[in-house]
Amino acid sequence: MTMLASRHYDTVAFDVRDDTSMLFFARTTASGDIEEYLLIMRAEGDDVDTGVYLEINEQLLAGHDLMHEVRLTGNIVTLVLHEASEALGGAAEVVLTFDDSEENRTSMEAGAFRVLGDLLAGGNA
Repeated sequence: MTMLASRHYDTVAFDVRDDTSMLFFARTTASGDIEEYLLIMRAEGDDVDTGVYLEINEQLLAGHDLMHEVRLTGNIVTLVLHEASEALGGAAEVVLTFDDSEENRTSMEAGAFRVLGDLLAGGNA
């Protein structure tokens, strides 16, 4: 049986900086401070190690082959890892849900294919 880690975020943002495209998921307080975050990054370019990386609350889960596939269905993103992660309590899948707001949908629409690209399998956008 595959262990799951589940996380819910109220904010999704897409950004491109230097040679990296990023999808940023955050749970924020009423005052706008970040309580928890998950960052999915895709490095691009000739002089960088291309691949998709995951950072959770300042802890980088490295390895260009970290994720096997990603499924996107509405406001649910499922990250299927190649192997269970100790940093995620032994989970091999991470299910992200996010508030179904216009801003979040726009960020996912802009960033999903750019960041997740060839990992997308199944689900629907």
